[in-house]
Amino acid sequence: MSRPAEQFITPADYLALERKAETRSEYLNGHIYAMSGANLKHNRIVASLAVTVGTQLKRKPCEPFFGDMRVKVSPTGLYTYPDVVVVCGEPHLEDQIFDTLLNPTVIIEVLSDSTAAYDRGDKFAHYRTLESLTDYLLVAQDQPRIEHFSRQANGQWLYSATDGLSAKVEIATIGCVLPLAEVYERVAFPDSGENIHSN
Repeated sequence: MSRPAEQFITPADYLALERKAETRSEYLNGHIYAMSGANLKHNRIVASLAVTVGTQLKRKPCEPFFGDMRVKVSPTGLYTYPDVVVVCGEPHLEDQIFDTLLNPTVIIEVLSDSTAAYDRGDKFAHYRTLESLTDYLLVAQDQPRIEHFSRQANGQWLYSATDGLSAKVEIATIGCVLPLAEVYERVAFPDSGENIHSN
C-alpha cells in the first residue's frame, strides 16, 4: 500500500468514489490506498491462471474471478482486489451493485517486489479472518514457485512451497491442479535457466 491521504473516508464514501474511479484502490480504517499497476510478467501469470483455473472449474459449483472483483474482509474492514478469487456455492455480495464479494473460498496473489511483504504479512492476516477462506496461494514472478497456505480442520494453516516448471500444485478444496508450466507460460527466468514460451 502507498501512503494514504489524511482525510478520514467512510466505507460508503470509498465505494462511491471507487465505483467511479479509473484506477483501483484498497481501503482500510478510513483511508484509501492507491494500488500500483501490474507489469507484463504479472499480467501474463494472471492470464495463465485465469485459463487454467477457469477451465478446470467449468461445470463445478465454484466460480473464479480475476482482477476486478473487489473483496471485503468483513471482520477487519479491508476492501481489496485479489489477482484471482474463487467462490464456491452462492456468492455473498455486500450490496445490490454486485461488485464486492464477502465469501471467497480461494485467493491467489501474484507477488511483486513492492507487495510481497504485505501479501505474506498484513494482508494474509486480514484474509485469515475470513471464515469462508480455505486456501491462499502466493505466486512468484522471479522464479517458478508457488507458496500454498491451506486451512486445516483445526483452523491452523498448513504451509507448502512448490518449485520448478515440472511441478504441480493441488488445490484439493476446489478440485483444481496448477501445473507450474501452465501458470508460467510465456514467462522467462533468465537467471535460473528455466524458461517457458508459447509454441
